[in-house]
Amino acid sequence: MDRRKLIQYLLLNVFVSASVTGAILFWYDRNYRNSAPVVIQQAAPVVSSDDSESTSGTDLQTDIPVKISSVVGAGVLSSEIVIIKFEGEGQLDLTSWQLKDEDGNTFTFPNIVLYPNGAVQVHTAAGTDNVIDLYWGTADSVWDSSEEARLFDSQGNLRAVYKVP
Repeated sequence: MDRRKLIQYLLLNVFVSASVTGAILFWYDRNYRNSAPVVIQQAAPVVSSDDSESTSGTDLQTDIPVKISSVVGAGVLSSEIVIIKFEGEGQLDLTSWQLKDEDGNTFTFPNIVLYPNGAVQVHTAAGTDNVIDLYWGTADSVWDSSEEARLFDSQGNLRAVYKVP
């Protein structure tokens, strides 16, 4: 076998192997996300503290280490995602928490619990909720550049603010 044919066979082998591996990973990801059970547990009670910061005239409660870590794809419905991250100990029950923009659009969280260093993505578009992806289901994009995304707990206390880039 000459060198040229050997190189062709090796390149073909690399291409076929990469394609099959990619297809299997794609299939696994799609099936795993659609069948992952939603774990719902009651969070530990919130202990109040006097630590607060003032943001745009509203008191920001910082006793729960939760943040809006990013708003991705602002202005494009199919790619808008808000990432909420919990950086504390124990569990954080997000049931009835709200994510709001400056125009009054409001997303209310279903029964979902975040664990230490856990995160959830809130997609503006429609879709099927699972443990890491929640879907708002709006017909239009919500987030605009330079507006603030705000996260409120179930009692209406402001917990996190993020300025959309």
